[in-house]
Amino acid sequence: MSSQLEHYLRHFDTLSRRDGFNRLGRGIEKESLRVLPDGELSPRPHPKALGSALTHPHITTDFSEAQLELITDVHHSPESVLQELIDVHCYVYQHIEDELLWASSMPCILGRDEDIPVGQYGTSNIGRIKSIYRLGLGVRYGRLMQTISGIHYNFSLPDSLWPVIATARGTEDSQDFRTQTYFELIRNFRRHSWLLILLFGASPAVCKSFVSDRPHELEPLGEGSLHLPFATSLRMGGLGYQSDAQSNLHVSYNSFRQYAETMRTALTLPFPDYESLGITANGEHQQLNACLIQIENEFYGSIRPKRRILPGERPLQALDARGVEYVEVRCLDLNPFCPVGIDDKEIRFLDTFLLHCLFSESPFDSPEESSEIVKNQMTVVERGRQPGVQLIQGGSLVALKTWARQLMNECRDIAGILDSAEGSDGFSAALNRQFEKLDDLSQTPSARILKSMQDEGIPFFEFAKNQSLKHKDTFNECRLDAAKQAYFDNLTEESLKKQRILEESDDTPFEEFLKEYLKVPELSIRN
Repeated sequence: MSSQLEHYLRHFDTLSRRDGFNRLGRGIEKESLRVLPDGELSPRPHPKALGSALTHPHITTDFSEAQLELITDVHHSPESVLQELIDVHCYVYQHIEDELLWASSMPCILGRDEDIPVGQYGTSNIGRIKSIYRLGLGVRYGRLMQTISGIHYNFSLPDSLWPVIATARGTEDSQDFRTQTYFELIRNFRRHSWLLILLFGASPAVCKSFVSDRPHELEPLGEGSLHLPFATSLRMGGLGYQSDAQSNLHVSYNSFRQYAETMRTALTLPFPDYESLGITANGEHQQLNACLIQIENEFYGSIRPKRRILPGERPLQALDARGVEYVEVRCLDLNPFCPVGIDDKEIRFLDTFLLHCLFSESPFDSPEESSEIVKNQMTVVERGRQPGVQLIQGGSLVALKTWARQLMNECRDIAGILDSAEGSDGFSAALNRQFEKLDDLSQTPSARILKSMQDEGIPFFEFAKNQSLKHKDTFNECRLDAAKQAYFDNLTEESLKKQRILEESDDTPFEEFLKEYLKVPELSIRN
């Protein structure tokens, strides 16, 4: 255990100093494809009965018109954030007729790349920008890759905890201190996120149709499926969210200054391959620009520093102006055995793990270490459950299970603190569950998926469709109480009204609006 972690734990060893830990901020963004009863991607537009995908706070779309993104508010308990996610699912299922929400991160029957519908957000300037950005993603990486879905977990510390943490570090609380500490969390998360992929990865197999003509080293598994026998999350590997163009981009998290300068370069540096594609085709925009990344969201990472943005503000501007507010974890697969893709044990372990990342010593990163991080991630993605597998730790090989046990043992006291704050043993129980999975990797979601396919003699497509049907049955039995029903009905109407107002009030020509939107202003970087 690091000396800094021990110091923190001693500092928190009174109940009064643990109180703030029952106010951790948690939010979930869950993506799912809408599919027809036969498993094919739905060709239908985003249902109007679900409101405006542009302005609804809880129900929107991600890349595709058929890819829902369901968003919760910030909650202070695992149960409350899960309940809201369940409620949103219940409401959605009221309005998608015979469609299913695909239970797996990896899609199946998608047809031709050009037939995958890109998200549509109306005729307002900002709505058009959102669609063009997605067209750009399709042109650059292919639409198929963009239909992969996942869970994004947003995590923050309450204001009441920050002075306690600052005192433990012998300094004063400030936004700069909070930003610096969140960046320490991010550096450690990147070092250790392979553990989450091992324990929660749930995409060890894909349909043959997904790889199409792409090169791969997957092995056949029955009729119509490909897999790797010890894989955990193919979504997080070469077949998933990866960018060759970004592979040489070393984004440092040693300070906000270094992070922002690298991001600013990526946002302003033209990339020859994207220039050759053309910003327009047949007189219509097919990219926002030809830079290495069109906007900040295009940078692929397992975790992001975040700050809620103001109207007309870019994410990097918001971070520069007001600092990091929370972090967004982006390496989580949908768990097809859970109706909403995640459960309370996973949430509690995530909280414990993220606090471990925040409280442990966090050396500065380097291009050499980033290379190790990528290699470790690919090892766990492709063969994380293989007996005797090894990872790279500080230039030397170490057994994956040895390193995993070390990290998880260091999480025990943190789980105890969270239990004390909550008045339960839920966090320790969640940690113990992960030890059980580490001792017997056949209990991980990735292993369970392959076993189900093999035991039932079905391809990945049938497995995912069966799970999707089970979840549909679950939510079809769900009944929202009158207050919640009215709340969601009102949000639907309000969102449609907000979109109409936006479209009617736009008086700036689109090309002028786009030029202004894409400006990357100079930053007042302080640290």
